[in-house]
Amino acid sequence: MSPGAEFYVRIWGARGSLACPGPDFVRYGGNTACLEVRCGERLFILDAGTGLRNLGIALDKAGPVDADLLFTHSHLDHIGGLPFFTSAFKKGNVFRVWAGHLSGDQDMRDVIARLMSSPLFPVPLEVFQSELAFNNFAPGDTLEFGPGISVRTAMLNHPQGAIGYRFDFGGKSICYITDTEHRPGELDRNILELVQDADVMIYDACYTDEEFPKYVGWGHSTWQEGIRLADAAGVRQLVLFHHDPSHTDEIMDEIVRRADERRPGTIAAHEGLTITP
Repeated sequence: MSPGAEFYVRIWGARGSLACPGPDFVRYGGNTACLEVRCGERLFILDAGTGLRNLGIALDKAGPVDADLLFTHSHLDHIGGLPFFTSAFKKGNVFRVWAGHLSGDQDMRDVIARLMSSPLFPVPLEVFQSELAFNNFAPGDTLEFGPGISVRTAMLNHPQGAIGYRFDFGGKSICYITDTEHRPGELDRNILELVQDADVMIYDACYTDEEFPKYVGWGHSTWQEGIRLADAAGVRQLVLFHHDPSHTDEIMDEIVRRADERRPGTIAAHEGLTITP
């Protein structure tokens, strides 16, 4: 858990679109998006993909949980771990849920209630015994979470919308930019402004530039675009994320090799990876 680290992000799920367990997905993992961010004593959980289950097991061993759960959006690979999040079943735990991608008067309670309803799931949202508070914000808002913790937000280019996050704490910064589709030849100004001079940028590298034309409209980007954005914004550390379920360990190794060759120090997220900016 790196308990001594004052500011860090740990990866609990780095896969995109679909969980993919099996012998070809050992080194980078098969669980979908879930990150743990620690800012001093404050715990943040980013997205609730299937990686959330293992995070919950680890949190339960440490005692009562008080955390903020921030969603990029509510597609299944980013919320599918919620019904299996053991920490949410325990009385005394507290979770503040945040979303900025929903329209109208919707909030994440509506989304989760639909997910945990017949005929999709056997028990309803009310089975959770923890305290849940649901909060909406507008893309572009800055969320303040106590002294010295600032979280900036921005809208991303994804079907039904998605939110990018930037955590600033102790003079360092971690950005989480996933589920966004770039326009070839045009750097996304929203992203550039959000990640300018960041220490760490975790970026949607679902495809390669060679694969991208087959998936225009699906809402994802490439590792090459991640490098272009990181270079233009002066990002120190680029971390590739949201790995396509067809990208086996062997394919991922080659992607990392090529990315590191293009931008030395570039790495790919994998389950258990902890990054301290």
